[in-house]
Amino acid sequence: MYSRVYVEITNICNMDCSFCHGHSREPRQMTEGQYARVLEQLAGKTRYIYHHLMGEPLIHPLLPRFLRMACEAGFRPMITTNGTLLDRFGDDILIPGLHKVNISLHSFEGDRQAAQQDYVRQVAAFARKARDVGTLISLRLWNNGCDGGRNDTTLEVLKAELPGPWTENTRGYRIREGLFLEWGDRFAWPDREAPDGGDRIACYGLRDHFGILSDGTVVPCCLDSDGVIALGNVFHEDLSQILSSPRAQAIAEGFRQRKATEDLCRRCGYARRF
Repeated sequence: MYSRVYVEITNICNMDCSFCHGHSREPRQMTEGQYARVLEQLAGKTRYIYHHLMGEPLIHPLLPRFLRMACEAGFRPMITTNGTLLDRFGDDILIPGLHKVNISLHSFEGDRQAAQQDYVRQVAAFARKARDVGTLISLRLWNNGCDGGRNDTTLEVLKAELPGPWTENTRGYRIREGLFLEWGDRFAWPDREAPDGGDRIACYGLRDHFGILSDGTVVPCCLDSDGVIALGNVFHEDLSQILSSPRAQAIAEGFRQRKATEDLCRRCGYARRF
């Protein structure tokens, strides 16, 4: 049983953020039939589905439908978003059973303070509504040391818009029950052109999670943005067989021994955090 699975319902994004690796794949969105196939394949393998890998999930016109399908199938769906399109579906995405929404506040990189404040206020308004229906909210500022001073403005607006005890912890703040602000450092995505950092590495890929790209490709972690380590395809193959393949098992066993068996993993800055 995996703690979570990342399902990329679309690889299309409405932004081009400097911290994001991006991808070179053809623009694509899952159909309802393909998403149903994914849910069928994931039965018994996880409870939590993150609707993200690359792309902005709120771009997908069927996102509310997909969330309902996931809930009806017994999953706990989550969304990771840049927060710029939170009003696109109104309250249609705030369905009973939506477990959590992660909002990447570091996505805002404009230099106009007024625009930034409007953006943060809209995010805060959504966070209040989401908590009213029981959805967990994590506001992320994963840009320590390279925010250009924008984090101070963000924090000021959030404290005005989201009253609470704002209890500080090692990861950021617990604003109030079920509502959090997380700090984090910018990291280097795995890239075939990045320096080889050696095979001594720790990663949770294929140990507690894996990813499914919008074309059905199974990848070992949520950072394989181009599907370099393609293990199989859930639209055409059985997921259990994909995950039990010699290559997948070798990757998982290697990580248990703190060793990278794939070249791309040797070039991942995120895994060096562990």
